[in-house]
Amino acid sequence: MNQQLNTTQFAAAVRTKRGDEGLRNTAKAIGHVSAATLSRVEQGRLPDVETFLRLCKWLGAEPSEFALVKSTQKTKVERAIPELIEAHLRADRALSPETADALIKIIKLAYHKEMVK
Repeated sequence: MNQQLNTTQFAAAVRTKRGDEGLRNTAKAIGHVSAATLSRVEQGRLPDVETFLRLCKWLGAEPSEFALVKSTQKTKVERAIPELIEAHLRADRALSPETADALIKIIKLAYHKEMVK
């Protein structure tokens, strides 16, 4: 069974727990997480494993609460592939956000075209 992180749910949980508190103050309270990383997580980007576990602890949540369990049906898996690729591209520190956005756009267009056939 294939699992991946539900970044939308995770981002919402982080934003909700942070509330009106500033990113810097929240990052300081969590420890070993930067305000920039918190901002990226709140935008739905995939954190590294260590950050993910640290944020789960801060949230008081089990990591499994944010796992997506994908069906083995081909159409659902095919729909998940662009999302998985996007998460990896956004997590790649070697790519600029602009480059990642451009690649993601191309990939989504390609997958959409194939699924419409």
